[in-house]
Amino acid sequence: MALKRIALAVEYDGEGFCGWQRQPHCHSVQAELEQALSKIAQQPVTVYCAGRTDTGVHAAAQVVHFDTDLDRPLRAWSFGTNSHLDRRVSVHWASVVADDFHARFSAVERSYRYTLLNRSTRPGYQAGTLGWERVQLDAQRMHEAAQALVGEHDFSSFRSAECQANHAVRLLKRIRVYRDQDRVVLEVTANGFLHNMVRILTGCLLAIGRGEQPVDWMRQLLHLRDRTRAGVTAPPHGLCFVQPGYPAECGIPDFEAQKIQPWHP
Repeated sequence: MALKRIALAVEYDGEGFCGWQRQPHCHSVQAELEQALSKIAQQPVTVYCAGRTDTGVHAAAQVVHFDTDLDRPLRAWSFGTNSHLDRRVSVHWASVVADDFHARFSAVERSYRYTLLNRSTRPGYQAGTLGWERVQLDAQRMHEAAQALVGEHDFSSFRSAECQANHAVRLLKRIRVYRDQDRVVLEVTANGFLHNMVRILTGCLLAIGRGEQPVDWMRQLLHLRDRTRAGVTAPPHGLCFVQPGYPAECGIPDFEAQKIQPWHP
């Protein structure tokens, strides 16, 4: 039987996992998903993702693909797989895609969201999915500062020392900071991200929101290209990989847009 390429959209709570990528010394989201898919396939399955996430980072619609020669209904790859997954991981979409589709290399953009609880007391039941800042933040000031990042730049000031990318040039398409009651939310989309880039951006914008740095500090940091001059790295648990974006011909839905559509059984 001919090979088919299957794409899945996976959401997960990253707390308790050592990130996305399979590793020999700890349990990853990739390993969790592959063991569940392998039970449905009754043979080993290897998946490839749109973007690796670090320890403690979440995903709303991580897109992955794998190849199989098995004839299984799509519900088996979603509902069936979910029956074998840790409760913190869930497949919510499965589809047959073109043979040349690749979850990582076909993606033209990726979007992240960092959510901060901005109040004097720390979070309780949502502690694993929120950052926390007790000092009152000026979200409008943060948003204004962030606009200096839009465009193609060398983001060396915003990459971790462990980053293995060949270069630091990325095209940041849009970035927004806004307040939603006691939350301050950062949303950013780029063609790709460096290791810890969004968390470092968040840490720098926090310093601006607290009034510790001027609004043009982000622009200065871009020009300096020096990580040691930038702010601290924000904790991972407030960060969520929202979704990758693909050309329309790939047939991968915009999961964020689907959220506002009415549900029909």
